[in-house]
Amino acid sequence: MAGTNRNRRTGLMLFTIVLGMVALAFASVPLYRLFCEVTGFGGTPQRVEASAAPAALSDRVVTVRFNADVNSGLPWSFQPAQRALEVKIGEQALAFYRATNHADRPVTGTATFNVTPDKAGAYFAKIECFCFTEQTLQPGQSIEMPVTFYVDPAILNDRGLDDVDTITLSYTFFRAADDAERNGAEVSTAPQGGANGTGG
Repeated sequence: MAGTNRNRRTGLMLFTIVLGMVALAFASVPLYRLFCEVTGFGGTPQRVEASAAPAALSDRVVTVRFNADVNSGLPWSFQPAQRALEVKIGEQALAFYRATNHADRPVTGTATFNVTPDKAGAYFAKIECFCFTEQTLQPGQSIEMPVTFYVDPAILNDRGLDDVDTITLSYTFFRAADDAERNGAEVSTAPQGGANGTGG
């Protein structure tokens, strides 16, 4: 009897551990993305509230270039409305991306994002961005999607970034998993923590 109770306790303990590991695996993706957004780890731009934007500007100018890619599973075209902007450190800037749905049905997409060089990620802050939520485009619909951002003046105190005069903001759009399931399309897993692109 004692052996049976020990086996039950051991089995229950192992089941609890496995269940906890599965739950942690599912939670780790959004937690990792949140960590990247808060810290700028891996070149992920930080997400900030408008009230946190700096009031002071610097005369130092950075060129921000814009990149756009689309996963093959998403029937959209997607490109930046401007190739580059010159912005002062601390200055809020507004850029736009254009997307068009070429399918004959509504399609929902989700965007991953990153900046290069990676070391600038901690200082690139986004106030508003289409990438914060999924985007649904109707058949044939084209839209312009804004992103409001600034380069944090704290970059001026980081001697390791004195050589950075160009930052590239990259987005890759993927078909949202629930949209793909509804329409029987192939599901492509969007990489977490952003996407580095070279086109656009």
